[in-house]
Amino acid sequence: MLNLGILAHVDAGKTSLTERLLHAAGVIDEVGSVDDGNTQTDTLALERSRGITIKSAVVSFAVGDTTVNLIDTPGHPDFIAEVERVLSVLDGAVLVVSAVEGVQAQTRVLMRTLRRLGIPTLVFVNKIDRRGARYDGVLRELAAKLSPSVVAMGSVSGLGTGAAAFTPFDGQAAFAEDLVNVLAAQEDALLAAYVDDESSISVTRLRAELAAQTGRTLVHPVFFGSAVTGAGVEALMAGVRELLPPAQNDPDGPVSGTVFKIERGPAGEKVAYARIFSGTLHTRDRLHFDDRREGRVTAISVFDGGTSVRGQEVPAGRIARLWGLTDVRIGDRLTRQEDQDTADAGPGARRASAGHFAPPTLETVVSPGRAADRAALHLALSRLAEQDPLIGLRQDDLRQEVSVSLYGEVQKEVVQATLLDDFGLEVTFRETTTICVERPTGTATALEVIGKDPNPFAATVGLRVEPGGAGDPTGGGVEFRLEVELGSLPYAFMSAIEETVHETLHQGLHGWEVLDCVVTLTHSGYSPPSSVAADFRNLVPLVLMDALRRAGSTVYAPMHRFRLELPPDTLGPVLPVLARLGATPRAQRASLVEGLIPAAKVHELERRLPGLTRGEAVLESDFDRYEPVRGPIPRRPRSDHNPLDRKEYLLHVARRV
Repeated sequence: MLNLGILAHVDAGKTSLTERLLHAAGVIDEVGSVDDGNTQTDTLALERSRGITIKSAVVSFAVGDTTVNLIDTPGHPDFIAEVERVLSVLDGAVLVVSAVEGVQAQTRVLMRTLRRLGIPTLVFVNKIDRRGARYDGVLRELAAKLSPSVVAMGSVSGLGTGAAAFTPFDGQAAFAEDLVNVLAAQEDALLAAYVDDESSISVTRLRAELAAQTGRTLVHPVFFGSAVTGAGVEALMAGVRELLPPAQNDPDGPVSGTVFKIERGPAGEKVAYARIFSGTLHTRDRLHFDDRREGRVTAISVFDGGTSVRGQEVPAGRIARLWGLTDVRIGDRLTRQEDQDTADAGPGARRASAGHFAPPTLETVVSPGRAADRAALHLALSRLAEQDPLIGLRQDDLRQEVSVSLYGEVQKEVVQATLLDDFGLEVTFRETTTICVERPTGTATALEVIGKDPNPFAATVGLRVEPGGAGDPTGGGVEFRLEVELGSLPYAFMSAIEETVHETLHQGLHGWEVLDCVVTLTHSGYSPPSSVAADFRNLVPLVLMDALRRAGSTVYAPMHRFRLELPPDTLGPVLPVLARLGATPRAQRASLVEGLIPAAKVHELERRLPGLTRGEAVLESDFDRYEPVRGPIPRRPRSDHNPLDRKEYLLHVARRV
């Protein structure tokens, strides 16, 4: 069993390659076309009409005696969150690169992430039949921009024509020499043996060492071909079988799995996609998720022969669709009660908790076309948030508005079309704005004592707010600490305090989420039997916001690091534009500029570059850090649950009760 991801920059040919692999494996009789909208994995109407992958899709096929679960992922950077969830369940990956365009911005982001997570990766250079296709040039780009340890697995003839073909290297002396040069750089024993007697290093040993180093992500074999004509696809399939390590399965161990996708069935039922890392899961098993949630599996289907097939169990190593888990969320780890103390989270669960890509940095307000559709819009967006938690649904009860977080304008168009097609809701969006964050400026405390005016709740809470010690430029988190005895409050009260601290800091003094912050419980008290958890949930926001107001907060805006390759003669016109957009170049050569730029200005830079550089510029940008806002401080509309105004907040609590 091998769980394989297909990843690429948009339009490199991932979905076409998936179709060709399914055809070569005998799963489908005819190769579908992205342009014709009849591929196996792009099943959404929106995917077929736009010709792009929006949601990850799973298909299964056999390569020799290995069953491959292949996951096709989106290539457009607006849907990078979908890719992130898939990474947690992969045993290996194929990174697709265009032989014409070569290494592109998203290609580099994906390879850096695959290498950081230790996912063995093959490279498939697609479109060798296209005019302008390159061989040596692409190999140089791969070595310079992705990894120096790449090795071509064959030669190409007829490059740039419909007759282009890929011929795998076999025992050629030149190939063996290239392999030795790449592999010996990572393995001293191989180098020593080669120096002693180069004739003693057989091709068989080199291929075995290549597979071993590929499995440890030290080396990346490169195949060339065309998904349209099928050239090189058989060689790629052989490489998948030979070079990528299969899943490590323990079907008899404790049950452990990770949910990486959620969708709704025809009747509106929730369906969870999960990779099982250990044990064997059966229908009727009761599973526990994170945060003490649980559910019973009512039905299972596993992927086989290009489709999913109903079954009574799913063993380790497989991907399954699960019904009955109504409260499950993306990223949840699944265990049985009897396995909770012994189940290993597995590499996927550890990857899932790490977070590989930056959160979205844009936000917009969604408004229904008719006022009567407000409730339906909130329900529909809640359903979309199940499938993509990073859209960050935020309800402002005071203004009766709903906001969502986004990666870009294309994602906004997709949300709009999905709401219309799937839910019959016409919506409009306000202008997209940048999502900022707040950090405490200083340290301050606040205290409310039970029975002492103006505290209306049967609880005592004292809190100290201070900046996080790490000063993480990427945002950091909120750390909750205790200066009171752990047993000074019942567990339910202590849990209510901690949970409410995190909930309250979703909006700081200026309306933005508070990050890189330490909150310490300095005082606590209760009055049995009148005190209940709700007293603490209602009091904590008052105390916490009072302490934060005294400490003060600074607003930070997201910054992207950028790398801009451009013709040398266009550098003069480009530099003033970068300055006007607030970019700060940190390295500059005749044809390359690197530095930082406000995330809010990246889209405008992308829009202006083609006219300034004759369409020849290549821009890469990726979230780097948050930096203090200079000039007017942007404020985010606040919801009424966050007590900057004590009287308004108490009225809100009274209405809620």
